[in-house]
Amino acid sequence: MSTIQVEVVSAEESIFSGVAKFVALPGEAGELGIYPRHTPLITRIKPGSVRIELENGQEEFVFVAGGILEVQPHCVTVLSDTAIRGKDLDEEKAVQAKQAAEEALKNAKSEIDMAKATSELAVMAAQIAAMRKYRQKK
Repeated sequence: MSTIQVEVVSAEESIFSGVAKFVALPGEAGELGIYPRHTPLITRIKPGSVRIELENGQEEFVFVAGGILEVQPHCVTVLSDTAIRGKDLDEEKAVQAKQAAEEALKNAKSEIDMAKATSELAVMAAQIAAMRKYRQKK
């Protein structure tokens, strides 16, 4: 069986390190699927869930708030400022943060405030969607 080493790293810690058969994640231009011996690639990723299919067939989910993906034939590295294991996602906190971002968007007084609130809103919406997807798989 062919496998690939997967590393998911946040600004604070290594979130996942292990061997997998397949990795799927939200690329900038659409969903990416990575198998062992994939062509080398570096690209930005959007907020969403990284799905890692382990050797034993189980799946691991990690939410990322965007970042960078590097693919080498035998290694996948995901670098993100914010990455949270699927099992550690807190829906109540995410919904509150989404509401705060919506309020900030309504009250934005400059283009910079509006852009910041819009970005935060997109991240929180992606986190809530990733949570729901993770819970459906459980």
